[in-house]
Amino acid sequence: MPLSLQAIDTPAALIDEARMTRNIARMQQQVASRGARLRPHVKTPKCIEVARRQQAAGAQGITVSTLKEAEEFFAAGFADVLYAVGIAPGKMDRVLALRRRGCALTIVVDSLEAAQAVVDAGKAERHVFDAMIEIDSDGHRSGVAPDAEDLIAIGTVLHRGGANLKGVMTHAGSSYELDTADALQRLAAQERSLCVRAAQRLREAQLPCKEVSIGSTPTALSATDLGGVTEVRAGVYVFFDLVMVNVGVCRPSDIAMSVLTTVIGHQVEKGWTIVDAGWMAMSRDRGTQRQSTDYGYGAICDLDCNPIAGLCLTGANQEHGIIDCGGVAEGSAMVARFPIGTRLRILPNHACATGAQFPAYQAVLADGTTRTWSRFHGW
Repeated sequence: MPLSLQAIDTPAALIDEARMTRNIARMQQQVASRGARLRPHVKTPKCIEVARRQQAAGAQGITVSTLKEAEEFFAAGFADVLYAVGIAPGKMDRVLALRRRGCALTIVVDSLEAAQAVVDAGKAERHVFDAMIEIDSDGHRSGVAPDAEDLIAIGTVLHRGGANLKGVMTHAGSSYELDTADALQRLAAQERSLCVRAAQRLREAQLPCKEVSIGSTPTALSATDLGGVTEVRAGVYVFFDLVMVNVGVCRPSDIAMSVLTTVIGHQVEKGWTIVDAGWMAMSRDRGTQRQSTDYGYGAICDLDCNPIAGLCLTGANQEHGIIDCGGVAEGSAMVARFPIGTRLRILPNHACATGAQFPAYQAVLADGTTRTWSRFHGW
């Protein structure tokens, strides 16, 4: 039975279906218009209903960040899966189990040791694993440099050792630290060119490299040229968040996720309004603290998800959120403006982190009613 927003227990994670649908269409059009496939990263929503909508819009395959995601999505019919985190040798048994059940699961390595572990597991199990080499295109996190000698050595170990070397992949995660269109376009070009360069080197060494996979939400939306790229991966675009607002790739009105909360008290002398969404609902992610606008633990909106100017969740305890209104006079005005029982919505700093706090979403449909969409946890 669908519920209205007034009937939902708080705090609750809401998904505005209309906004999400627009976000999905925007990314799909952006990537397709530049001649590449979109392989969405499902780690943000971890929700079958969302992934099905991405698939229906034209996405091909999915990207996951945990084997639990791979298992859950494969059980729901998603068979083409890229596990985009460097494989740990102890997880090869779960990879093998999925592949033997029919999942076309691809794993990622960025070292000789990891490549050898994949080869050894393949020989021991008489199985050909699909693998890609992760490329470091911006010094953000993992990967082998595109011009490093190890790139060819890793490819050789995989190919000659019996694995299926599918190609190269990269993620320019430092894009989250940018906030101008020019800087984002430059990083998108760098991400593309360095991954394509790595692919060329493998091919020149007579090693197979069919796939060139790149992407982050900011670079995917900023790329003007995807020459040499076969697929793009992005995840947070499906919901967006306040970090992405500060980066400059969306507006607050594009953010499809919010947390429904209820006013539970006031501290007039401190200028505070208290809500029932603390860090257990919003997460402790303060990603906007280092950006041009600090939204605290989230931006405050009315029940129609219109941002309320000047208000954010400035403080958070486990189950209490604090809206600092700025003084006694403002606090007194807030008692009248937002009496106890008032429903508000809070836009998150980081959709992935906030979503992870909830076992399910309430999808808000065009008529204002909701449907429950399950979400899963774990590794």
